[in-house]
Amino acid sequence: MRLCSRESFVIQLHLQKKVAQILSAEAAMASQVKSDKSGSVEDSALAGQTVRENKTETDSINQSVFSLDPNEEYKMDHKKRGMALIFNHEHFYWQLTLNSRSGTNADRQNLVRRFQDLGFEVKSYDDYKREEVLSTIGEAAAANHVDADCFVCVFLSHGENGHIYANDGQIEIQEITDLFKGNKCQSLVGKPKIFILQACRGDKHDDAVTPMDAVDSLTVNEVVVDAGALCTLPAGADFLMCYSVAEGYYSHRETVNGSWYIQDLCEILRHYGSTLEFTDILTLVNRKVSIRSVDNCKDRSALGKKQVPCFASMLTKKLFFRPKK
Repeated sequence: MRLCSRESFVIQLHLQKKVAQILSAEAAMASQVKSDKSGSVEDSALAGQTVRENKTETDSINQSVFSLDPNEEYKMDHKKRGMALIFNHEHFYWQLTLNSRSGTNADRQNLVRRFQDLGFEVKSYDDYKREEVLSTIGEAAAANHVDADCFVCVFLSHGENGHIYANDGQIEIQEITDLFKGNKCQSLVGKPKIFILQACRGDKHDDAVTPMDAVDSLTVNEVVVDAGALCTLPAGADFLMCYSVAEGYYSHRETVNGSWYIQDLCEILRHYGSTLEFTDILTLVNRKVSIRSVDNCKDRSALGKKQVPCFASMLTKKLFFRPKK
């Protein structure tokens, strides 16, 4: 019986040790879990703080976006409306082998009238040579535009591959627009700079559509069809590049009335120039030109051909040419 009691006692001690070990292990595990939970709580708190910080940043950005007035307009109450330069090219140096542009003088007269009506100081130049064009443009860029609302420059000529033709050679369009960027023309910073390019290729070797600039009589209003090749070029903030034709389409010019694009631009300006936002005017011009189609042309394959103008706007506000008070 004593042996049994001793054995029972030893077994009981052994069990107590086991229980103590188990309890100790559980306590350690509980402590670790508590530590993990504490860490998780801290991590969660930190994550929450990060979320709140991110949310604050996002809210700040959203607030910034929503604080922008979508109806904000360019300031157009300066003393002057600004310059409008028109470079009109009808004839070209013979070595360029470019056709004369019959009808372009009608475009020039139309534009002079319309921009004068909008309050611009309009200057037009006929058949200027390359150096004369660059010199005139350089003087305009160097002029003081502090009292002006904006600046407009129009080219009526042949053009291709990012170039426009003067009387005796090509001029890169970007070479012209670069002169009006902020680092070179500070008095136009933050003001609209509008470039209007009525240009067609005039490549007599283009087999798809043969240019038909030469006509027997100017009393017959025929449509001249040239392949459009001008690409829209980036310029900078507050620039607006207006093209008579989108790349891959055709540019049309009537030998008496002038080009479709300038005709329709001037008509829309006459009706809505002082009331409609300017990019809305250009969109309306796009629509009007796109409805036209060739119905009278010596090149029979050109009949039914259409035209789609385009514009690349880097304007940052709405642009209106309301009458000055």
